[in-house]
Amino acid sequence: MNILGISCGFHDAGVTVLDEKTGDIKFASHSERFSKKKHDPDLCPDILDHAKSYGNISKVAYYENHWLKKVRQLRARQPVDWSFSLSGVLQDQLSPDLLSKELVSFGHHKSHAAAGFQTSPFSDTTIVVIDAIGELDTISIWDACYDPQGNAMYKLLWKQGYPHSIGLFYSAFTKKVGLRPMDEEYILMGMAAYGKAYYEQNILNRLVSSMHPPKFTENLHSGVPDSFILGNNDYDIACSVQNVAEEMINGIMSKSRLIGKSNNLVYAGGVALNCLANRNLGNFYDNIWIMPNPGDAGSSLGAAALAYGKQVNWKDASLGYDIKGDYPVKQLLDELQTNKIVGVANGRAEFGPRALGNRSLLADPRGDDIKDKVNDIKRRQHFRPFAPVILEEFAEDYFDMPKGFEKSPYMQAVAYCKYPAKFPAIIHKDGTSRVQTVPKGNSGIRRLLEAWMTLTHCPMLLNTSLNVRGEPMVNDINDAARFENEYGVKVCS
Repeated sequence: MNILGISCGFHDAGVTVLDEKTGDIKFASHSERFSKKKHDPDLCPDILDHAKSYGNISKVAYYENHWLKKVRQLRARQPVDWSFSLSGVLQDQLSPDLLSKELVSFGHHKSHAAAGFQTSPFSDTTIVVIDAIGELDTISIWDACYDPQGNAMYKLLWKQGYPHSIGLFYSAFTKKVGLRPMDEEYILMGMAAYGKAYYEQNILNRLVSSMHPPKFTENLHSGVPDSFILGNNDYDIACSVQNVAEEMINGIMSKSRLIGKSNNLVYAGGVALNCLANRNLGNFYDNIWIMPNPGDAGSSLGAAALAYGKQVNWKDASLGYDIKGDYPVKQLLDELQTNKIVGVANGRAEFGPRALGNRSLLADPRGDDIKDKVNDIKRRQHFRPFAPVILEEFAEDYFDMPKGFEKSPYMQAVAYCKYPAKFPAIIHKDGTSRVQTVPKGNSGIRRLLEAWMTLTHCPMLLNTSLNVRGEPMVNDINDAARFENEYGVKVCS
């Protein structure tokens, strides 16, 4: 029997199937991968049918408290669905057979916290959750541990309430520069390297009433007020916003270190995807765990973990749809040698927004023209950076890995490259790279990198997700074939 964890209704719906006896994660994925709608907020029938194929469902765990969410919607003067029961809230999301199961729900931030802690290697930890908004909370700090029976125990230490939100602040300026909020915040982060923080003081004077804790003079839920006029250099705006956000995050981390009991950090919530800010986390904690899907889709795992109650069996992020067959190392090598760029769609898809080698577009990082070519394929702006995937034992030889991220299997922090001139395809304007390290073992991407190293004496490849801007990542073999036909890149499966 399995627990079905779900997150849905706002953005990035997700599903997790967790064995209720063993704690094994049988399946975890994003609704968008099955519906083909980017950031799909709803649970499509195909992903639910696939989830059911892993065995009987005994319980459905929902990732937030629907009553508290209604309170916040009232405060924000948003439309409120007055369904009185959890089954009423979910009747448009779940099939009748699933609605008939036991339904349980948990707080939004607690689901984020559990997705982090109960997948982490830690027996005790301090948890920091920073996102746009839960039901009422926007930031929370927790202590967590396991009791003698192995039950996960949580103690809320501090929280920040709506509308004071680092996530909403960042999303508001994402919209301000013409990008899509709740979608393209990562582009704003990439733009920061091209600008100067000329507007930082203006932002602090006009919009920020307190840095520690973060408080704002305006409710930024609907965007930056029209009355707040900045210059027209979007790169300078991005740099200024990134600086303010980093200072606020650093303040929260400092506070958590003072009031929390542990030197282990679990960091969760959508803001935990800001890999530029994450480079500073080692200034506060020695040991850091960020589950590779820390946003709302990952909270489907958090809800299932809370219903399970104990540490779940986390192995890696390869938890999604399975394209069966041996990893095509020889085909990939041949294509890399011939055309320098190749796609791969093999094995289980990654759970999280970043491809880690199973649904990836790979390229030789040494070519001067590779970055522009890959950006053209993906229909992205040419300033956008790409990440290197590297054999773990060589990471320190090529990058100044930040403290706490000496091993970075989930591409969660930036590091400065020691030889930027040699690898122009994976170097951003500020000299950083978002490094993914691959440990020793028998994973497909590991075997490919070892073969590439033998062939070229280069221990890394450029790695980006196998999709184009505005589309979900390739999921199944039909998606892979369509990508190859439409975008002219060989995809090996």
